[in-house]
Amino acid sequence: MSKKSKPKEEFKTMHDVFDEFTNRNIYKLITQGHFEGLESPISIGKESNVFSAVRKDGTRVMVKIYRLETCDFNRMYDYIKDDPRFISLKKGKRNIIFSWVQREYRNLLKARQANVSVPTPLTFSSNVLVLEFIGDNGIFAPKLKDAIPKNKKDFFEKIVANMKKLHKAGLVHADLSAFNILNYNEKPVLIDFSQCTTLNSSRANEYLERDVRNICIFFRKIGLKADEAKVKGQITGK
Repeated sequence: MSKKSKPKEEFKTMHDVFDEFTNRNIYKLITQGHFEGLESPISIGKESNVFSAVRKDGTRVMVKIYRLETCDFNRMYDYIKDDPRFISLKKGKRNIIFSWVQREYRNLLKARQANVSVPTPLTFSSNVLVLEFIGDNGIFAPKLKDAIPKNKKDFFEKIVANMKKLHKAGLVHADLSAFNILNYNEKPVLIDFSQCTTLNSSRANEYLERDVRNICIFFRKIGLKADEAKVKGQITGK
């Protein structure tokens, strides 16, 4: 879409893409000045769509929109019910999805405060999350799976260092893989923090081991030695 398009005109083009509730929610964020209108899709998934969006000053943000009708809210509930921050959550499709978005926002905020390399969370409203755009000249940074780093060892060590910072902040990503790490100018940026949970969770150790295994398997496939037990020890300090 043209940057010169009026927000209302841009909003109209989304009318047939989302349900009416989501349309109203996007329009509310536009009128609040968070962005001028959705620009182009970055990723399209079963549960959420991520778009770039232009702001008044010409810069971009990412807008992550959870689909109210196709989200697997039972899976979401399985993750969130064990999170002490959402202990009073009542089971219900919209309650779970809205809490899921709030949870991703809070996780990113906490990770950012711990100096973990993540997109800065800007705001959220119901099923929509607005984030810092990671990329240059309107081009979104590629995922690690699509952009093998030139210095594999250095990139791997940076990922582990970020996982250690996250752990020190009391969190585990719980869905970390080459699909959820961006290669931005040869530096990792961790994304998709909705499944991220506190170390108080009864499954935190299971999630951490899975994250470590996913990362080590990927880097072994591209020719790097990666010992899972050693990496976990680096992260936990044990």
